[in-house]
Amino acid sequence: MDKLIKLLHEGNYSCVIKNKEISTFTQRGITDLYDLLNTDPAFLRGAQIADKVIGKAAAVGRVVGRVQEVYADIISEPALAVLHKANIRVECVQIVSRIWNRNRTGWCPLETLCYELESPEAMYPVIQNFVERMRGFGS
Repeated sequence: MDKLIKLLHEGNYSCVIKNKEISTFTQRGITDLYDLLNTDPAFLRGAQIADKVIGKAAAVGRVVGRVQEVYADIISEPALAVLHKANIRVECVQIVSRIWNRNRTGWCPLETLCYELESPEAMYPVIQNFVERMRGFGS
């Protein structure tokens, strides 16, 4: 995991994943994880992931992907609870009550949408809808 963390910071990546090999990602938010879950879900199974920020929605993606171990610079309390419930090992630098949005004017929209939901099965459709709506606005 130390090698992944070092690569995360030195390469200024958004996420680094190690399964059979190490892969780096640069998209913002949960986009890379969401794309992997939809195009190559086996890629995440048993993987180690180093990430800068993990909110509840990102934690759900790791549970759905059946990741083995996670590192985060910053993780929200709800995300930590989701990962612990799924028996995913977690190492982090800072635990916060919730993740801020990018302009720091409020909570992360996905953190807010998933906040009251309990199970990954309930949260994942909310995440899918959010990502697809955002992509629709961008086209």
